[in-house]
Amino acid sequence: MGQKLKIAGWVSVGVVAGALTTVSLQTVARGAMTPLPLEEIQQLSAVFGLVKTDYVEPVDDKKLITDAISGMVSSLDPHSQYFDKKSFKEFREGTSGRFVGVGIEITQEDGLIKVVSPIEGSPAFRAGLKTNDLITKIDETAVKGLSLNDAVKRMRGEPNTKVTLTIFRKDENRSFPVNITREEIKTQSVKGKVVEPGYAWIRLSQFQERTVDDFVRKVEEVYKQEPNLKGLVLDLRNDPGGLLDAAVAISAAFLPENVTVVTTNGQLADSKATYKASPDFYQRRGGGDPLRRLPAALKSVPLVVLVNEGSASASEIVAGALQDHKRATVMGSQTFGKGSVQTVRPLGPDTGIKLTTARYYTPSGKSIQAKGIVPDVMIDESEEGNIFAALRMREADLDKHLNSGQGEEKKDEAREKAREDARKRLEEEAKKPVADRKIPEFGTDKDFQLVQALNQLKGRAVLVSKTLTERKEEKKEN
Repeated sequence: MGQKLKIAGWVSVGVVAGALTTVSLQTVARGAMTPLPLEEIQQLSAVFGLVKTDYVEPVDDKKLITDAISGMVSSLDPHSQYFDKKSFKEFREGTSGRFVGVGIEITQEDGLIKVVSPIEGSPAFRAGLKTNDLITKIDETAVKGLSLNDAVKRMRGEPNTKVTLTIFRKDENRSFPVNITREEIKTQSVKGKVVEPGYAWIRLSQFQERTVDDFVRKVEEVYKQEPNLKGLVLDLRNDPGGLLDAAVAISAAFLPENVTVVTTNGQLADSKATYKASPDFYQRRGGGDPLRRLPAALKSVPLVVLVNEGSASASEIVAGALQDHKRATVMGSQTFGKGSVQTVRPLGPDTGIKLTTARYYTPSGKSIQAKGIVPDVMIDESEEGNIFAALRMREADLDKHLNSGQGEEKKDEAREKAREDARKRLEEEAKKPVADRKIPEFGTDKDFQLVQALNQLKGRAVLVSKTLTERKEEKKEN
C-alpha cells in the first residue's frame, strides 16, 4: 500500500470548490488509449468550425477548446472540473491551508454562490459573513451564471487588494454590500480545550497538510492539563473535508492498529483500495509516524463525535470509521453525503482535470454517497429545536449528483413537506431580533449539542431530537 500512495502522490476529500475534494494526483498516461467515437468527434469539429466562421465576432481558439473541456467535465457531476493554470495553482494552495483571498468555504445554490462557512479569523469572518449567506455579485459581476470555479477566481487575488461582495441574507430578507481586503489565509484547522474537569473538546474545521500535527499538539496540551481524561468530544460539525491521509490518520489515532478505515471502488484498478489504521496509509513520504507522540490512553478514552449537515467527505470517513468499529458514539444530525473520490490528473505542466473516479465506503461496506452518516443519537442544534434543517443543502440536493450505487434512490415526500414547513417558520423567525436568532459559537457553554455530548459521556440524560429523522436518498432526476 505504501507504494500505491507514492504513485498516487496525494489524495484529498471534501465538498468545497477549489480546495476540498477527494483527489489523487496522477499522470494521464495509462497505456492503450480508449478508441475515439469518430462521428461525434467530427460533429465537435464541425461545431468548432461554424463558431469560428459564423459567430458574430472572432473567438479565440484556446477559449473554445478549454470551454468545451470544462463543459464536458462539469456536466458529469458537481465535483468534476477542469483546472486552468490559475485554478490549478489555487487548488493546490487550498489543500496546503494557505491562499490569498477572503476566507470563505462556498458551494452553489440556485445559480448563486452560497457560504458554507467563513473560515475562522479570516477577512470574511471579521466582516460578519455567515453560513447560508448568498453572494449575488462579486465587485460589479453578477454571480448568476458563473461557475463555482469562476467565482473562486474572482474572490482570490493579490494581498491587500479589495473586493466587494453583495450579500443576500435570507433570514433578514435584505441585500447589502461587504467590502473585504484580501489577505493570505492561514487556516487553523484544530481547536481544543478542557471544557470542565475530566472532559475535553477538540474541533477539526478542515483536513489539511498541517491538521494531523496540530491535532497531536492539541491532544498533548489537553492531556498535560488533564492527565486523567474521562471523556473526549471530537467536533466535526461544518467540517467540509480535505486530505484523505489526514482523515485516515485522525481515525487511526483512536482505532486499533491495522483495522479498516475506508475502502474505495471504481472502474480503474487504482480506485479499488483499502485504507487501514497503519502508518503506511497516512505518513508522508520521508516522514515518520505523526501519531507516535500521542498518549496511549487516547485509544480507549470514551469518545463522542459531533456531526451535522455541514460535515462532509473526510469528516464522514472519520465518523463512519469510528461508528462502524463502535469506537465512538456519533451525535448530531445526518451528514452531507459526499462519498465520491476525485482524481486530479495533469493535462500539462500547469493544467489538469479533477474527475470522479470512485465511491468510498465505511468499514462495514456502506456507501456514504448521497446518504451521509446517520448519527447514533440525533440532536437538535439548540434547545428550541432544529427547525431549519430541512432547508440545508446536502449532496443529494446537488444537480447531477452521483447516486450511492447501492439500490434505487427514492424521493422523500415527507422531506418536501418538511421543507415547506421550514420555509414558513423561517418567515416568522426573520421577524425576531437578530440576537434572538443567533446559534451560539461551537465550544462555548451555550453550545447545546456539546452539552448533550458531555451528558452522553457522563451517562446522564440526553435531550434527543423529536424532529430529526434519517434522510433517505432522494430520486435522481435526469
